[in-house]
Amino acid sequence: MANRERGAALTIFAVLFGILAISNLLKPLHLGGADTAFVFLGQRTSGLANTLLGPLFGIFLAVYAYGIWNMKRFALPMGHAYATYVILNLVLWSLRTPPAENVPVAFGIVYAAVAIGVSLTAAIMLTQRKADLT
Repeated sequence: MANRERGAALTIFAVLFGILAISNLLKPLHLGGADTAFVFLGQRTSGLANTLLGPLFGIFLAVYAYGIWNMKRFALPMGHAYATYVILNLVLWSLRTPPAENVPVAFGIVYAAVAIGVSLTAAIMLTQRKADLT
């Protein structure tokens, strides 16, 4: 018999992706300052692209968080797609954007490790729990 309980780790991931969804939905408002924008395929967006892509990814992440929270089968391909996107986005960002002088290299390494770690681990855990998804 399948165990449909989410567990602590997937609960945390659902909450984190929910928070990230809110962050992306708010990108067009530039609440973090003028440089606050959605990064798409390694490039910081502006104007109409930022206005559309930030909220679209916010909606994607909100649906993904809902899927994890409710152990829905549709969350599985979303998790794989998002983990792939995160890795691609970080690689392209590092290739397209020169390092900022006021940001330590260690910050970039920790940021990448957390971003990849969370998105990939969530996808792996959903894959392992595939039989429990409804």
